[in-house]
Amino acid sequence: MKLRDGELDITGDMVRRLLAAQFPAWAGRELRPVAEGGTEHLMFRLGEDLVVRLPRLPSGGATVERERRWLPYLAPHLPLAIPEPVGFGRPGEGCPLPWSVYRWRPGDHHMTDPPATAAALGDFVAALQRVPVPPDAPPAYRGGLTPEPAGGAGSGPGREVGYARADAEMRAAARDLRVPAVLRLWDAALELPGWAGPPVWVHSDLLPGNVLFRAGRLDAVIDFGCAGVGDPAADLMAGWAMFGPAERRGFRARLAVDDDTWARGRAYALVFGLAAWHYYRSRKPAFAALGRRTVNQALTD
Repeated sequence: MKLRDGELDITGDMVRRLLAAQFPAWAGRELRPVAEGGTEHLMFRLGEDLVVRLPRLPSGGATVERERRWLPYLAPHLPLAIPEPVGFGRPGEGCPLPWSVYRWRPGDHHMTDPPATAAALGDFVAALQRVPVPPDAPPAYRGGLTPEPAGGAGSGPGREVGYARADAEMRAAARDLRVPAVLRLWDAALELPGWAGPPVWVHSDLLPGNVLFRAGRLDAVIDFGCAGVGDPAADLMAGWAMFGPAERRGFRARLAVDDDTWARGRAYALVFGLAAWHYYRSRKPAFAALGRRTVNQALTD
């Protein structure tokens, strides 16, 4: 069952043809699908040390180009490992989009020491925010900054609150899921001032599936297809998507965060959580459960 509406038809045979045409040195390697692929990409292990990654959706080509351009730039500045690209493929063989080959990084998604993880992830976010922002840096998927719309609801001094664009979807999802309490928190979030400072680098998709552990320690942050510059609140959603109250406080303690930015981070978590819970209920129940847990954390914080 495909996870997303409009998803492309990507098969192992297609990947083999792409490799044979564009990377013949790797074409003879064992190819096997990665069952725990994300909601935006399909992945295939290529031998023991490589992985092929292809966008699921017709709009996904931009994420390939984003990672191609910016992963090598970001990597030297960060305290944790991030994906290491080793090849970028062109459209062909029935695949309409660019695609990538990365070094496979061993690890798992099992957090055994939440306080240590919260501290390490906070240090990663702080380091990412300190990376210099060049003029051609892209806006982030979450938290990307645009000029303030005249009289826009939820807009702050000089900047738009990015999550306000999800207003209609949030209200529809809350109605379908019968969680009216969400809307009280949401209405308050729309009144928060936007980010008036300079844009900073954000990953903008810090979720449990996008971090890797080795021997119980946080080792890597993966999937930078949503990364870019914008409101630092976008990466604070990890506090509610990954941690409970005590660890959330530890995560915040590693960052210089004012109360309004922290509250916007909770709003980003609420948008992710409600959307994931609503959309993936039958498509990917485990991801929907993460969304529901994130909503509950935001409501009870």
